Amino acid sequence: MSIPPNGRRVKPPRRYDSTRRRAQAAETRQDILKAAQQLFLDGGYARTTINDVAAAAGVAVETIYRGFGSKAALFKGVMEAAIAGGAARAAIPPEDRPVVRAMIAEQNPRRVLELHAATQPGIHARAGPLYRVLMEAAAADPEVADVWNQLEAQRLTGMRRIAKQVKNLGGMRPELSVEEAGDILWTVNSLAVYHLLVLQRAWSPERYRDWIASTNTRALLPGRRGPTPPSDRLSIHERRRD
Repeated sequence: MSIPPNGRRVKPPRRYDSTRRRAQAAETRQDILKAAQQLFLDGGYARTTINDVAAAAGVAVETIYRGFGSKAALFKGVMEAAIAGGAARAAIPPEDRPVVRAMIAEQNPRRVLELHAATQPGIHARAGPLYRVLMEAAAADPEVADVWNQLEAQRLTGMRRIAKQVKNLGGMRPELSVEEAGDILWTVNSLAVYHLLVLQRAWSPERYRDWIASTNTRALLPGRRGPTPPSDRLSIHERRRD
């Protein structure tokens, strides 16, 4: 290392700490999504502004636009975080999440449907209020309506993946196509059905979970078997998991 005339050593340039920068960016994104979710729930979509979200999250307005692009895209991010169980979990690819990995690894088609049913009460409890905000806004805002369509298309794609897995495991009724089976799962597991049974008819989340597991099993798999006993079907941990 050369020493300048003043006798001071020249420090080597600091290496860019990309790991720390990514962690800070992820934390900022989580703060934005958390603030946005609360504001959308409290004030609705139309009355919530990007300025409101920025102030609540403690970030610049430009930070939100750089991260999401638009208010509608921000709302979509909020929805995806609620469905996943938080912004940190939403950042993980679906196939790498523990519940999805367990479903992919499962070789019993009946068990695949039961594992999926166990996730539904929690998802609808978290995302249901936001879906209602979304539906109200979609009626007046084409950009928000597009978000609704995107989310429903993603949900249908997920249902068809499950249907394809059941078929590949040899467990699907021969008269059903993957597309038809996906449509059935998309309908039975919808927020509308959850709303009718849990919110209007006051079913417990456990009764709803067991009903959709049984209904999907009867609709997709050969035979007319009833649900297996809870102790055999789901462990205590799985019964509490969403």
